[in-house]
Amino acid sequence: MTADSAPEPASPGPSAGPPPRGPSADDDAGVALASPRGRWVLACAVLASGMAMLDGTVVNVALPTLGRDLDASISGLQWVVNAYMLTLSALLLLGGALGDRIGRRRTLVIGVVWFALASALCGLAQDAGTLIAARALQGVGGALLTPGSLALVRSSFRPGDQAKAVGAWSGLGGVAGAVGPFLGGWLIDGPGWRWIFLINIPLAAVVLLAARHVPESRDEHTATQRFDVPGAVLAALFLAGVSFALIGASGDASVAAAVLPGIGGLLAGAAFLAVEHRRRDPMLPLGLFRSRLFSAANVMTLCLYAAIGGILFLLPVQLQTTLGYDALRAGTATLPITVLMLLLSASAGDLARRVGPRLPLTLGPLVAAAGVLLMLRIGPHSSYATDVLPAVVVLGVGMSVFVAPLTATVLASVDASRAGLASGVNNTAARIAQLLVVAALPLAVGLSGTAYADPDALDTAFGKAAWGCAGLFVLAALAAVAFVRPRPADWHAEAGNEPHCKANVAVSAPPLEPGVCGGEGDERGPRPT
Repeated sequence: MTADSAPEPASPGPSAGPPPRGPSADDDAGVALASPRGRWVLACAVLASGMAMLDGTVVNVALPTLGRDLDASISGLQWVVNAYMLTLSALLLLGGALGDRIGRRRTLVIGVVWFALASALCGLAQDAGTLIAARALQGVGGALLTPGSLALVRSSFRPGDQAKAVGAWSGLGGVAGAVGPFLGGWLIDGPGWRWIFLINIPLAAVVLLAARHVPESRDEHTATQRFDVPGAVLAALFLAGVSFALIGASGDASVAAAVLPGIGGLLAGAAFLAVEHRRRDPMLPLGLFRSRLFSAANVMTLCLYAAIGGILFLLPVQLQTTLGYDALRAGTATLPITVLMLLLSASAGDLARRVGPRLPLTLGPLVAAAGVLLMLRIGPHSSYATDVLPAVVVLGVGMSVFVAPLTATVLASVDASRAGLASGVNNTAARIAQLLVVAALPLAVGLSGTAYADPDALDTAFGKAAWGCAGLFVLAALAAVAFVRPRPADWHAEAGNEPHCKANVAVSAPPLEPGVCGGEGDERGPRPT
């Protein structure tokens, strides 16, 4: 079984028989949301996802401070971000598959412990190299955590409570995402940047305490299937080689040191496709891409999340270096994006369900492009109220319009039995897009060495980056016009129950769904596979 396959509701114990399926399931099967155990399950899922979300929120804000304290060049800061993204992206699908096989609670616990230990190494790092290595280990833990949080909610609660539980998970996760910039900025300016990592240790302890009350669940159909370890290794080598080439080209690396990893990475990518094509149980079934809509949606995902990752990589640096913001102000400057996504994403999903996906997938990226172009006004002596705030608000509105419809389109483009896998592929595509844009953007805008600490050089590079990221948003909108129809022929949706996702709490990637999101009022939980 591949990652993020639709989980079935957990049974009360190993002898209770097969889990219930479909709308006729006994509502007494599974955990009640209002029970003490249900609150523990929800707390475990929210805090586990909150750990990973906190790092994603604050690490970019900490980059200028990290550069000063560790004497790191722009390539070192790129690797601080990309070392985590590299292992997370390469192992995300495998992490979901591990949860299906050995148990979702067990996998989450392993991921929490791993993430906490790697976070401790990050907090104790004395140089950039150690921090980069620890961040790579953090990504391994993140690959176990990320698929498991919502999967626990879907598989633990009784069918009648699953819709409410997902809504509570989404809302509380949104609150955690909103608190992140305040907490992260305060930690960086106060106790120090090391605490943005060390704070994960007490959070992990609480998650482990809550996990004692979480029922175990797994997919028994995976027992006879093998992990696609060759696919995961080749995917990691591909991403690492391309990242080394792009980052090396923007740094002081020789031509050979920049070109050879790139060639090796491309060869690994070709080998990955060959392995996945021949393997019986591939990590990435290439047959998914026979769907024209699925392929188009993932191309859009690459463009959209590359644009998001690029602008949010440089914006906190621009605010601190050019405008003189401290970490707290820089972190909270982008808070409107999270708040708007929390407030508007469900409504955008409803709109897409009524009018079709093409309108929001065209309009949303264009609005986001306008928000990024407004950031051209952010420079020396800019005002937050008149220059920064309007830009992030417009960007947040645009993102709120397209995120939920994009996920619903991905889920609807494949058969219901493969919707969880399709969601995992889409989430991985978004993270790969951000990994590659962080590697390529400084090279594209002429930012190298320690130029990120020079306000004039950074301001010039930021302007170029804004134009490039706006162009990616426009390219995604054009793809929607060309390839997405109001009700495409390959839209796999049951009558009256089109995919509608409400779990949109993260800025860094689309929601990672373990199965098809039910429509409004649909409390059946995930469809049976």
